[in-house]
Amino acid sequence: MKRLRLLGLLGVVLLGCWEPGDAVRCFDKQYEHKGRCCNRCQPGEKLVSECSVTEDSVCARCESRHYQQGWTKERHCTPHDICEDNAGLIVKTPGNATHNTVCQCRAGMHCSDTSCQTCVENQPCQRGFGFVAAKAMARMSSPCEPCAEGTFSNVSSKTEPCYPWTSCEEKGLVVKVKGTNTSDVICESGRRSSLSVLIPITAAIVTCLVGICIYCLVHTDPRRRVQKQIEAGKPVENQQPTEDGEDMPHMQETLLKGQPVAQEDGKESRISEQERL
Repeated sequence: MKRLRLLGLLGVVLLGCWEPGDAVRCFDKQYEHKGRCCNRCQPGEKLVSECSVTEDSVCARCESRHYQQGWTKERHCTPHDICEDNAGLIVKTPGNATHNTVCQCRAGMHCSDTSCQTCVENQPCQRGFGFVAAKAMARMSSPCEPCAEGTFSNVSSKTEPCYPWTSCEEKGLVVKVKGTNTSDVICESGRRSSLSVLIPITAAIVTCLVGICIYCLVHTDPRRRVQKQIEAGKPVENQQPTEDGEDMPHMQETLLKGQPVAQEDGKESRISEQERL
């Protein structure tokens, strides 16, 4: 008996929580109306009359210059936006039954705010800054943007973007001067660049070698040294070792009629009468 009472109480609780509307479960493209699931109108249409026991939902095409973007049960379509010429707006994408008209600012102008109901004249982008058309079309307040690394702008303009640096490698050249945000890269021939380095180095090496050779010739050749002393009229002493290691008597060279004559030290010179004459 106790079990029967418990089951009865449980049944009463469940019946109290149940409502007739909870039994209706409609799909995503449907909506509930008076205990029935009525079909929504597809994009580009509006609802004329709701479904009944005997009839399905009635829809109609959106009127001209109106649109409906999604599945709906609305009885009115939304009018297209108007791109006011006086506000500086022009049509970017015309509207249709399923999409609204997309407006944008005329060239040389940008949106005054994020709603982009009106446009204002662009201020010239200074050197190092480039005009970004996407920013103006995306309803941003400023179309100027600093040139990123690898790009430059060397003019003040309302329309010119930042341009990429010239690629010296693609032209078979090497970088002479690196680019900045206001100037392009300057290229030069790789051969010329290498020659500009090799020529001064080669010239310096050759000059050093020539100087060393001249120094060695002047200071190490005894014949040139003796010749200079003879031309200067100075006596020249020269010692030559004998076979047993003893020094030979000093020989003194003198000039006679422009010709050197050798004589031993400590001995009288013997010059023939014929030589004297």
